[in-house]
Amino acid sequence: MFEIRNIKFRNILDIKFLNIDKPITCVVGPSGSGKTTLLRMLNRLNVPDDGVILYNNKDISKIDTIILRRNVVMLGQTPVIYSGNIEDNLQIGLEFSKKLPASKSRMKEILERVELNKKLTDGCGNLSGGEKQRLCLARVMLMDADTYLLDEPSAALDKDTEQFIIDNFSKFVLENNKELIMITHSEQIAQKYNNSIVRIENGEVVKSYYE
Repeated sequence: MFEIRNIKFRNILDIKFLNIDKPITCVVGPSGSGKTTLLRMLNRLNVPDDGVILYNNKDISKIDTIILRRNVVMLGQTPVIYSGNIEDNLQIGLEFSKKLPASKSRMKEILERVELNKKLTDGCGNLSGGEKQRLCLARVMLMDADTYLLDEPSAALDKDTEQFIIDNFSKFVLENNKELIMITHSEQIAQKYNNSIVRIENGEVVKSYYE
């Protein structure tokens, strides 16, 4: 999936080598260690000052950005909600990636998966922080990417809901033969995937628990 060689970015990252090839990988480490910067590099939201990143054996700097981001979709910590209703917010990811619109039945199925009990015609103005994050999760699931990059996707959720969302998203990834690279501060979540943990400190990979 991803192979990283001699990556440097400002004074934030200095990674000699990292191979990420598991269906689910957790990236852990203290705040400010460079985890989000690394994740943003995997679909070229950040571009390294030096080094190379390979995605499925191709240098991502040589891949058209639109094509790369169609296949490698990122969801950040802060939910991004667009104008319009629930359906508009679900469809907009497909629109950005130039894919066909989803059917109403498919959108309802995805909303059920993330336990967002809303109608497609409901507005988004009164959604709580947790509901906004669920809607964004539903949007990226609907985009049917090959690889998902999630930066603390459950940060706005309580612990029980966090566990439910991560378990369901992980199941979705495994059932559909996709990949998930996820930053998390939750030791409980990370330990569920303890054969594929990458720990970053001070911009360097200090441990990679890959079996």
